[in-house]
Amino acid sequence: MANEQNNFSEIIAHCKEYGYIFPSSEIYDGLSAVYDYGQNGAQLKKNIRDYWWKSMTQLHENIVGIDAAIFMHPLTWKASGHVDNFSDPMIDNKDSKKRYRVDHLIESHAEKLAFEGKKEEEFALLKSMDELLSKDDFGGLKNLIEQNKIKCEVSGTANWTDIRQFNLMFSTEFGSSVSGNEEDNKVYLRPETAQGIFVNFLNVQKTGRMKIPFGIAQTGKAFRNEIVARQFIFRMREFEQMEMQFFVKPGTEMEWYNYWKTERLKWHESLGIPAEKLRYHDHVKLAHYANAAVDIEFEFPFGFKELEGIHSRTDFDLKQHQELSKKKLQYFDNDLKEDGKPIGNYIPYVVETSVGLDRLFLTVISVAYANEKWTKEDGTEDSRVVLRIPAKIAPYKLAILPLVKKDGLPEIAKQLMNECKQSFHTFYEEKDSIGKRYRRMDAIGTPFCVTIDHQTKEDNTVTIRYRDTMMQERISLAEVKSILMEKIN
Repeated sequence: MANEQNNFSEIIAHCKEYGYIFPSSEIYDGLSAVYDYGQNGAQLKKNIRDYWWKSMTQLHENIVGIDAAIFMHPLTWKASGHVDNFSDPMIDNKDSKKRYRVDHLIESHAEKLAFEGKKEEEFALLKSMDELLSKDDFGGLKNLIEQNKIKCEVSGTANWTDIRQFNLMFSTEFGSSVSGNEEDNKVYLRPETAQGIFVNFLNVQKTGRMKIPFGIAQTGKAFRNEIVARQFIFRMREFEQMEMQFFVKPGTEMEWYNYWKTERLKWHESLGIPAEKLRYHDHVKLAHYANAAVDIEFEFPFGFKELEGIHSRTDFDLKQHQELSKKKLQYFDNDLKEDGKPIGNYIPYVVETSVGLDRLFLTVISVAYANEKWTKEDGTEDSRVVLRIPAKIAPYKLAILPLVKKDGLPEIAKQLMNECKQSFHTFYEEKDSIGKRYRRMDAIGTPFCVTIDHQTKEDNTVTIRYRDTMMQERISLAEVKSILMEKIN
């Protein structure tokens, strides 16, 4: 556990040093649990998002994408249940005044038990917590905290308040209120992107002439006023989701639920995430809209945590919006017939896949990061820090490096860069020794480096270096682009 935490600290520091993630508003001492993506982080994030978008919309004939607004009519969140139910149980320490989400407080204590080798106690604690949460037994949860002598990390005391619910939605005012009543123009920053899909269900179905089963995908920002935002970008107050709602005929939802459960695990493995670091975790307590739910969890440096959720949402969302809006949100199925005649409409059931882009970003970085040391043939020690990000999503695919800044080598290098940059992101650098430049590209995660040297002028060949193995070989200058395109794809 200690080594894993040290590794996590190294990852956080590395992300800042190499332009992946910066604390937001850092010159003003930052803002808690808010981060900015730097030049390399923004590109990696975009590449992951594009990879997901392509896999959902381009590779599925029956899934299309939309981009709904962040602001929605406030009744949207009444219909979805967020106004009344989107709350987490919280507890305050009376001495430090620090507020905790109850499940996070207990899970942190369970992690300490695991670190101490008390696996049975850890299992029993988490099992009890799940059972009490499933029954909303707040008194039982407080007793569990007190019995296990769980203390506040700030005050070191176990002087706790009673547990109560805390709504996670951010609210703001929309326009100007004529009545002077702020409630008249109160709107929310969306806590999820799914509702933008549900309210546009008929718009998409009719204009796209979609037939059930079909899906609607969306990526975008969501906002939650988390009690305990922690673990770097794992849990933030402003984050990005990638969600797909798959509309199906009632009675077939479990078939599609199992299909997407399997497909989404395969998709994560296609990003180079080791199968042994992924697992399913079935929900003990189902959300008010679901009849089945499972998380795909990844083993982060701080333990197995949720990466993606697959939920069978039944017809809850469309039925709720239909009831509150007084607008029919039904599907007319020509294939449902009796005596050769269509027998009417129905409200589709929904299977949801929902993955956090920021968490997936952290997953990719966690898998890719390595601090390597080895002994060379001459007995000397060598080392490097490397990000083995899959080439298809790496921020830069190719670094073009002239060996020296003279003798016409930079001109050849820049000509090659002009040939390649229309097809993929390239990086040009001529400062420092070639060894230092290789190490810098390893740390950034660039999978291929091409060096232009004096031999290039003689036979039109270059040296290509592979990040993952550090092997080098000579290839034709004219074939660099085509070879890279093949390896990237």
